[in-house]
Amino acid sequence: MTAVTDRPPNARPGLGDPAPRFSAITVAGGQIDIHVDAGRYVVLSFIGAPTDPNTYLDRRVGELLRHPKLFRDDHIVCYGILNASPEPHSFYRAIRRPGLDFLVDADGVLADLFGVTGTPWSIVLDPMMRVIASVPYSHPEGYANVLHNLLGSLPPPEQHAGIHVNAPVLIVPRVFEFELCDLLVDYHTRVGGKDSGFLLDKDGVTATVTDYQLKRRTDCLVRDPALLAELRVRIVRRLVPEIERAFSFKATRMDRYLVARYSAATGDHFSRHRDNLNAAAAHRRFAVTINLNAEKTSYEGGDLRFPEFGNDSYRPPTGGAVVFSCGLLHEVPPVTRGDRFAFLAFLYGEEDARIRANANAQLAEGERHYKMDDDLLVASSTQGQADPHK
Repeated sequence: MTAVTDRPPNARPGLGDPAPRFSAITVAGGQIDIHVDAGRYVVLSFIGAPTDPNTYLDRRVGELLRHPKLFRDDHIVCYGILNASPEPHSFYRAIRRPGLDFLVDADGVLADLFGVTGTPWSIVLDPMMRVIASVPYSHPEGYANVLHNLLGSLPPPEQHAGIHVNAPVLIVPRVFEFELCDLLVDYHTRVGGKDSGFLLDKDGVTATVTDYQLKRRTDCLVRDPALLAELRVRIVRRLVPEIERAFSFKATRMDRYLVARYSAATGDHFSRHRDNLNAAAAHRRFAVTINLNAEKTSYEGGDLRFPEFGNDSYRPPTGGAVVFSCGLLHEVPPVTRGDRFAFLAFLYGEEDARIRANANAQLAEGERHYKMDDDLLVASSTQGQADPHK
């Protein structure tokens, strides 16, 4: 069980408060990370002790599921939280399905985080993971009635704010010329791409892993010195000033120069994630995605989405960039036709570079260690500009 919060233990979050992030183990032995559920309503129902495995259905669970059609993984996700692991043949395992699961809080960490120790309680979160209701099992108007009247009245997740909400992203056109976009696509085709993994922390070690269920695409790192210089100068002249104006942040360094290909032939995609959650990625401040496709109709699907802010898709014009905070939950749905090509990078500053250097100690054997002289966007008077991938 892991949790991240700045709220004191046993302090119940109030209306509008952000829910503390946590990871927990399900009754089937899997793991959930609550932040990934953003973009839909979430019910955290602190049930208490599991019932006898021979009982057909826990009354508390039955009241929670009075209207089972409400619980769909595209609308409302419900987690029943038990204070002990149920028996192997318990019904808690049998009734699990998309939109409904049961978690084990044997050490009481979650109950403490949400201030509900010792009493059954349900807390409802909006698609931005903020509290919209807190319903005790002892509610005088009836727990099940209150909860299901509330859940039945909720609008579609993308309408939860009452108005259309845009993701806080920056669109910057004309960062790369059309000819440079074509050159980068050709570069990927000529050099070839490799399976793209992602960083994962496990037992205090950060390593790159590959999991096609979560992410599939092919990546090609740009290594040609002349091409690197051309890319760098455009980022510095055309993108960095716009980021400083929009976000009051001056980027001085860039992590990787990468051309990615999402192909419909293999259903390429990248499931919901944030770009700065593990130790080796904590330095990342802003993600940059530059569209390299020459025609709007050259591919279908595969556009950026930010589930916390609705179902809108974001595709910049050819040569244009989408810039967003690495802390935002985002995804790339499967490409359904053609190939999507994009230039991908992360921007950060001097203090972030020190954070990245400190993370070297946690990298698994074989991972590339970071050197603080290989990622500067503008070389200092005493340093040359190195290949950022050596």
